[in-house]
Amino acid sequence: MSIAATHDNVGVQANRPEPDGARPADALGQAHQTLELIVPGMHCAGCIRTIENGLGEVAGVVSARANLGERRVRVIWRGEDASPITEKLTTLGFESHGINEATDDLERAKSRELLVALAVAGFAAANVMLLSVSVWSGAEAETRSLFHWISALIATPAVLFAGRPFYHSAARWLNMDVPISLAVLMALAMSLVETALDGEIAYFDASVSLLFFLLIGRVLDNHMHQRARHSLAALARLVPDTAIVIGNNNQETPTPLARIPLGARLRVLSGDRVPIDGRVVAGESDVDISLVTGESLPVHAVKGAVLQAGALTLNGSLELETTAIAGESFISRMREMMTAVENGRAAHRRIADRVAGLYAPVVHLLALLTFIGWMATTGDWRDAVYAAITVLIITCPCALGLAVPVVQVVAAGRLFQNGILAKSGEALERAAEIQHVLFDKTGTLTVGEPRLENENTYADRSIAIAAGLARHSRHPLCRALVQAAKARGVTLAECDRVSEHAGLGLEGHVDGSDARLGSARWCGLAPISVDDRSVVCLTVDDDTFVFRFSDRDRPGIRTALTRLKAMGLDLGILSGDRAEVVAAMAKRLGIGDYEAGLAPDEKLDRVRSLSEAGTPTMMIGDGLNDVPVLAAADVSMTPMNAADIGRASADFVFLRDSLEAVPEVVEVARLARRRVRENIALAIAYNCVAVPIAMAGLATPLIATIAMSSSSIIVVANALRLQGKRRREVKQATVAKPADRMGVRT
Repeated sequence: MSIAATHDNVGVQANRPEPDGARPADALGQAHQTLELIVPGMHCAGCIRTIENGLGEVAGVVSARANLGERRVRVIWRGEDASPITEKLTTLGFESHGINEATDDLERAKSRELLVALAVAGFAAANVMLLSVSVWSGAEAETRSLFHWISALIATPAVLFAGRPFYHSAARWLNMDVPISLAVLMALAMSLVETALDGEIAYFDASVSLLFFLLIGRVLDNHMHQRARHSLAALARLVPDTAIVIGNNNQETPTPLARIPLGARLRVLSGDRVPIDGRVVAGESDVDISLVTGESLPVHAVKGAVLQAGALTLNGSLELETTAIAGESFISRMREMMTAVENGRAAHRRIADRVAGLYAPVVHLLALLTFIGWMATTGDWRDAVYAAITVLIITCPCALGLAVPVVQVVAAGRLFQNGILAKSGEALERAAEIQHVLFDKTGTLTVGEPRLENENTYADRSIAIAAGLARHSRHPLCRALVQAAKARGVTLAECDRVSEHAGLGLEGHVDGSDARLGSARWCGLAPISVDDRSVVCLTVDDDTFVFRFSDRDRPGIRTALTRLKAMGLDLGILSGDRAEVVAAMAKRLGIGDYEAGLAPDEKLDRVRSLSEAGTPTMMIGDGLNDVPVLAAADVSMTPMNAADIGRASADFVFLRDSLEAVPEVVEVARLARRRVRENIALAIAYNCVAVPIAMAGLATPLIATIAMSSSSIIVVANALRLQGKRRREVKQATVAKPADRMGVRT
């Protein structure tokens, strides 16, 4: 059954790959080899730069691309021996494994390692804090010394073991892990010295507590990366592992996709998904291509139509001639696009890391100058070391380290209370900078489900007969008819000898009468003008009925668009649906910028062009065809009822139906950016006051510890201001200039 017009080509034909076994060669005639490795220790943009730059120095390497989402490195190189590549990774401090060497086991081992470190730090923090309470309460000298030694026995192995993720990161590049690692280790070292000298002050509790809270963030970050990797792997599960290949004698043989050559003939049965891109050479069927292009209604595929992997046949069997091999199919290209754009997102450096690029070397230089100055002035190395350590403690980046994540946690909590799930803190940073918002149509601006219009105007018998026939079809409009009948409490008519004719409709017998359900042509009627609606016709003997369907708007759509326009944001629609349907909706919603009939790579090009023009963009979509553009956009959102892969790829998921979640994210993100700037300013102001005092020797380590804790408390208190709804601040954030980004003001 097909209500939409027949398409000559369904989707986009893949480019023909090179002959099987062929590889590009360089000017010397050496074939290029491709090596893919799993690198579990890769967790940030700095790791990507270190790996790509390091491998670029290896002789014979043509290119090296690291993917943070999958923790995978793909190297194109010349030669036969790959050992220099793995040796270079080892030299850079990264363990690597072949792609087939139990990848899932490695990921589980990485997660288990972080969880064990978190458990060790939590155990140590709880016990050391318990002992510290007694010490700070005024324990006698002997008791205090005993508790210090017990704390040392607990904290020392815990800090050395649980802090390894930060130490390894700090050893590779200058990020926030460098001052954090120094502060933790120096606090531990000073505490051990004080304990050995029977001193009154020790800082074991600070070391293990800081590690515990930082490891919580690292565990959550690792969990999100695993979800991203699993979402990419899920793409491959959308098509079967094997396909039915038709041989020379019309013998049908199930064959693994990887072994199917270009030009092979495949049989795709009704209800199966197309396994590899191909051209229809025999048969016809309605095909659901909503996962591929976003088209809300099935299209009718006949001889000559080109289908892409992932399309679902509804009511007919097809014979295809493959136009691509498995590695070049639509699903494979989708995965490659997601892999490519993942690196673009990973390159977005977090605010704290950008600040740390200046903060860390300045702090280290100040500590060194303090040591040199005290040595030159007093000649006492112990006083010089204590003064330098005091500088490190009083400038410990706890406040700066908390400035961003605490705000992001509070902002994420506020969004969750409003039915919005935020996937990461980086997404909140990017959401505050967007200037352009793009929507998919079906399933985003609309709910993606056809609905019978004015159902109360139809007689019960007409709906009963139509639904009785419709329940024998998988067509979305047929399902909508059945749902409408059940909602009205109408008993479906008993139909017999029902048959479905691909591209036309259904026919059967009801109470001895012939009945047809389908297109106007199938029912012997003149073409019906439908605008942006769909129709299904029913004929029973001489009686004719026309059922009209429309896709209802998502709740809150007009309020959401009004709020977004008030923020100064440009709006647009990118859809794979029919041009007339998209145009009608854009006109009704007052959106002048819209494009229809787009394939996934065309949507991706549109978003990339905006990014290259310096226009940060948010994309809201829901289907498989939106996955690459969701991954490529600066910020992405999807509804809860979206495809699993879409939810895994998006930065935000709104759990309620209302589209007002979109402006809510932007408003909260802009308020969070303001709080982050205030926190960074507070942390810097604190250091401007505290550092000269510490360098001059006017602050003891105890005072330095109290000052450091106080700065952290102030930062946390300022972040908590985000919890309450402040209408005045929301209004100011709404009218803020989109170009007012971190570090850039217009």
